[in-house]
Amino acid sequence: MVSQPRPPADNGLPTAGHDAFHPDFAQQAGGGKPTSLSSRLHHVRAGSLDEGTAQTGGMTRFAAISGRTVGSERIWMGETHVAPGTASSDHHHGASETAIHVIEGHPEFVFLDDAGGTPEEVRIRTAPGDYIFVPPYVPHREENPSPDETAVVVIARSTQEAVVVNLPGLYVLGEPTV
Repeated sequence: MVSQPRPPADNGLPTAGHDAFHPDFAQQAGGGKPTSLSSRLHHVRAGSLDEGTAQTGGMTRFAAISGRTVGSERIWMGETHVAPGTASSDHHHGASETAIHVIEGHPEFVFLDDAGGTPEEVRIRTAPGDYIFVPPYVPHREENPSPDETAVVVIARSTQEAVVVNLPGLYVLGEPTV
């Protein structure tokens, strides 16, 4: 099954389609939304993910949980879609820790490891159900070697918004970028 990217959501704060408010919640004067976003649960519908988030060439990120979408303060969560036969640009996520759960496809995660003294490209091949942890500032890229299957992963980050620093190439942590 090939996943289709989801349409972008409304780029404002929660709306009825994006973050449906229960009719029993107290409303602001004049029938507005509840007064506190931090005192209630938020429901982000699958078809309402927000493409208006940090991007890297070769992939599309969709935000579900962020400071902008639901008022989160310490977490970002969403999906990434990598088209068949595509590789993302090299990038890192700043001080953010990133957890990845593979939903569809067999994406590969590539980084440089110099544990042996010489930088060596490492390729982690995954399958649906697998998890990947990306430490802060570690340059990497995602690749989808499949000629016909989109790779879809769910991502959680330890920052309020998606932090993406696009790079001209991979490098070992601690060395300057080229």
